[in-house]
Amino acid sequence: MTSKTLLYVGGCNRPTPYFASAHGRGIAIFGFDGATTTPLGVQGGIENPTFLTAAPDGGTLYATSEVPEWNEGLVSAYRIDPETGSLTYLNRQSTLGSITAHSSLDRAARFVLVANYMGMPESERPNQSVVVFPRRADGDLDPATASAAHPGHGPDAGRQDRSHAHCVQATPDNRHIVVSDLGIDRLVSYRFDAETGAITKVGETELPPGSGPRHFAFHPAKAFAYVVNELASTVASLSFDAESGGFTVLDVAPTLDDTTGNHCSEIKLGPDGRFLYVANRGDDSLSIFAIGEDGIARRREAVPSGGKTPRHFAFSPDGRVLAVANQDSDVVTLFAVDPADGSLTRLDRDIAVGTPTAICFVTVG
Repeated sequence: MTSKTLLYVGGCNRPTPYFASAHGRGIAIFGFDGATTTPLGVQGGIENPTFLTAAPDGGTLYATSEVPEWNEGLVSAYRIDPETGSLTYLNRQSTLGSITAHSSLDRAARFVLVANYMGMPESERPNQSVVVFPRRADGDLDPATASAAHPGHGPDAGRQDRSHAHCVQATPDNRHIVVSDLGIDRLVSYRFDAETGAITKVGETELPPGSGPRHFAFHPAKAFAYVVNELASTVASLSFDAESGGFTVLDVAPTLDDTTGNHCSEIKLGPDGRFLYVANRGDDSLSIFAIGEDGIARRREAVPSGGKTPRHFAFSPDGRVLAVANQDSDVVTLFAVDPADGSLTRLDRDIAVGTPTAICFVTVG
């Protein structure tokens, strides 16, 4: 079978207080060829699939359910049909915490890692900020093998009343996992046993008070990482110590000249690590940074995101297209990426999707 690319888009389909709409129908499925998309169907039967993660072999898709009224969110596993792109439900597990916000796989793809933003009081169970789920050979998920809670709070009483884990990723060598916690202004590092999934906390990296770290990205080739701070609308450039799993803050820079009323969302490096991209909600733009030899991200320009409230974006597998989920415009906007200078040019190929919040490209075949 010749390899091909599929595009999955998750979105809000259940009325939720902090979303302006709930126009999604589940997980929308598209064929993707160059920058041409073909609708293939919708996977229903899932509540608020607001984040998607695919296994690197293209065989399985994992979707989180973000429902604020629930004490425990869900992570659901689906088998991907390589011919049609359709999804077959496998199973789901409780995420042991509320408002499940993010998922990823460890570098060996043996475990699914989940971050719970948490909307319940700390006194309510199960109250776990980060959770590790083993994957079976067929892609099914076993119950959690490890979890941890993050005590503490930040100076912003409205947004930092408690821990709000927002992203979890394994380090490039798979020896640690790191969680960005918006509520406590920290990156929390855990030693990770890649055989058993066990985690042991080894340290925290503090960011400026009130920053609100949301998502982060490791450099693909160098010992650097980059954090987008939702509340402060800044990008922190950090050096990374693989031995300790810890970070040192090198620089903190605003994503815009005027960040009034802005809240950042996604952050990603281009495939070769020379350019960094950040989404601005409020300003509704994408900021482009150049990465210096010293590892510091320096802002170059910002371009309109093509809609309202860019919550998430992802690069196509070849890095030539950037797809942006403009949540409150019910559209995914496509941009051509210039490999020479990292600039973005909007393509006239918008994809209509109700309340899109997550984008996942998958290569099959």
